[in-house]
Amino acid sequence: MKQNKTMLVAAVATLLMSCGGGGGRPTFGDNEYPVETVSVQDASLQSTYPATINGIQDVEIRPKVSGFLTQVCVSEGQTVNAGQVLFVIDNETYQAQVRQAQAAVNTAQSGMKTAKLTFENTKQLHANKVVGDYELQTAENTYLSAQAQLAQAQAALASAQEALSFCYVKSPAKGVVGTLPLKKGALVSASNVLTHVSDISTMDVYFSMTEKDMLTMSQAEGGLKSAVEAFPALKLQLADGTVYGYEGHVTTISGVIDRSTGSVQLKAQFPNPDKLLKSGGSGTVIIPRSANAAIIIPQTVVMEVQNKKFVYLVNDSNKVQYTEISVDPQTDGNNYIVTSGLKVGDKYVTNGITKLTDQMEIVPITPQRYQEKIQEQAKAMTASDIVNALKK
Repeated sequence: MKQNKTMLVAAVATLLMSCGGGGGRPTFGDNEYPVETVSVQDASLQSTYPATINGIQDVEIRPKVSGFLTQVCVSEGQTVNAGQVLFVIDNETYQAQVRQAQAAVNTAQSGMKTAKLTFENTKQLHANKVVGDYELQTAENTYLSAQAQLAQAQAALASAQEALSFCYVKSPAKGVVGTLPLKKGALVSASNVLTHVSDISTMDVYFSMTEKDMLTMSQAEGGLKSAVEAFPALKLQLADGTVYGYEGHVTTISGVIDRSTGSVQLKAQFPNPDKLLKSGGSGTVIIPRSANAAIIIPQTVVMEVQNKKFVYLVNDSNKVQYTEISVDPQTDGNNYIVTSGLKVGDKYVTNGITKLTDQMEIVPITPQRYQEKIQEQAKAMTASDIVNALKK
């Protein structure tokens, strides 16, 4: 029974404490409000941004020629080198074209050799005045024509050989093979994606910041280039909630603002020696930040009106003053770093701020005494008081 009563008191105290935040306060009488004194402290804050993960090179593999797949030379997830054969397409027709082109080259070479001999013989006869200029010029023209025909045949052979080489689909880069949607025997053409090859030795991680945050950062650092250089090392939270073991660094900031979202895209690179990160994955970029000798206050003591932030300061006459402050745009979700509006030694109200009005006189108490009064009031409450408190 005693244990149940203790648990009930604790629950009511928790309820009273929740009422004592920004949304109200328990009734103590004597206008008592908890007051904290501004001081400086060091803090580690962090901002988080949704991110997408891609390999530094993610290439679609498509065939350049049409035909049936006769060989699939790799498996999904296999690491391949640049130039390694991935697929083979039926090449009988292309081999026949190469043989035909090679025969044409052989014929053209023979014709050129014959024309050359005729031309050289005609030159000797012309030198001995056996034949005239017309015969010499005709022999020379025939020789030049034979040379052109050989060059044309050689070009046709090169084209046929290139077409044959297209039947052997090779990897353009070192990387990891993706899915293999088409199997041996499938009819393929340039419209088919055979697979992807992703270089995942280093990963590109893309995330976006608001235009306002980017402008603030750029102006503070003196430009985008300086902002990139000043970016701290980043952490990456994976889809399972764990933090990736290697840090990354921002490499580029887009110079174009996305009109639909009003955001700017940034790219960071993370090493991936263990191949833990996969192309196409998602995560959360964490930007850590250290604040030295900063004024830090809880977000619960701040009122926001039309994008402006205010706190209630307490003057020497114990009257509260509705005071505007400026804060750093980067937060940890719980606290603000105050950049202006507060100084060391100022006193501010921590609970019950929605019941205050400007120049209202209060009785300051310490936050510790405030907690004690909550416990005391919870113990003194009757059953009907508890029911009414739970209804609020």
